[in-house]
Amino acid sequence: VAHDGPVYERPVARPDWQDEVIASSSAGLARPSTSDELRETLLTMLASPALCSRKFITEQYDRYVRGNTVLAEHADSGVVRIDEETGLGIALATDASGRYTYLDPYRGAQLALAEAYRNVSVTGATPKAVTNCLNFGSPEDPAVMWQFQQAVRGLADGCAQLGIPVTGGNVSFYNQTGSTPILPTPVIGVLGVIDDVRRRTPTGFGTEPGETLILLGDTHDEFDGSIWAQVAHDHLGGVPPQVDLERERLLSQILVAGSRDGLISAAHDLSEGGLIQAVVESALAGETGARVLLPEGADPFVWLFSESAGRVLVAVPRTEESRFCGMLNARQMPWTRIGVVDQGSDSVEVQDHFSITLAELRQVHESTLPTLFG
Repeated sequence: VAHDGPVYERPVARPDWQDEVIASSSAGLARPSTSDELRETLLTMLASPALCSRKFITEQYDRYVRGNTVLAEHADSGVVRIDEETGLGIALATDASGRYTYLDPYRGAQLALAEAYRNVSVTGATPKAVTNCLNFGSPEDPAVMWQFQQAVRGLADGCAQLGIPVTGGNVSFYNQTGSTPILPTPVIGVLGVIDDVRRRTPTGFGTEPGETLILLGDTHDEFDGSIWAQVAHDHLGGVPPQVDLERERLLSQILVAGSRDGLISAAHDLSEGGLIQAVVESALAGETGARVLLPEGADPFVWLFSESAGRVLVAVPRTEESRFCGMLNARQMPWTRIGVVDQGSDSVEVQDHFSITLAELRQVHESTLPTLFG
């Protein structure tokens, strides 16, 4: 069947409007510059449908079947125990960004792959396999067929570079209203294996007394296709963030080793919403405060909201900080000490800029969907 299946040779053409989309950068959009504007931007994005809590939906379903779900709500990937004697488990994550894939189908598919791969690694599991659901408009449209072709090529090249196979998946075409197609949206699923779910890494801060917050990876001024551009300006254009799959593989190795050796007490992938979104989500998950101190001379807007790929926020027990940072230096992983977990506080503070209580953050984060659905 595999060798004699039908082969379709549909017309493929890069759309004429693609260059215009790329040229429409977010660089000229007005950015928050004052502390009050940064604070308001955070609250607006936190309440947006793209970033708000899904608790209203997930709590309506049994997500702890037979007691073997060990990471669910708040986690970057779900973790399920499959052997109660050994603690062997699997981690599963799915990710997609139709916005990035619209700007660059090849890179957009790789960004979705990288994020799902990273989300599995964040829990301490080793990524092993990929599945997908590729959602596009009509393949009879040469422009849509080009998007599909480029996304498949990006996914295939990315999996080959990461060394993990695609074990299955499906394709969904004709997703459009009239002649208007959806954004090209490859949904990528990654499965990982963890030897013992008891050493899984949670998302929430505060599991250990005295934790240092360390940001792994590089932060760049990358806002094209970002949630900030969408929420603040209803803008979609430019080029998506760079993706470095070798860096993603190194990051995965570090996260798995840190989990295995007890060097990491919490971890959260950075993606939509950037650093401050990850800090807020981890603080709310752990029901504890946190204080962020940005590097001297840093642009606070870029450091707080950039969506640069290949980054993870980790909480490290102070007793293990020296050993963990030594491992980062030995493996040439860029890192920045970005703050501390403050278990005596009820706020998330960005030093010298603003402070917001957990109660206000939770109310803003969790009220959107109940309000929309009545």
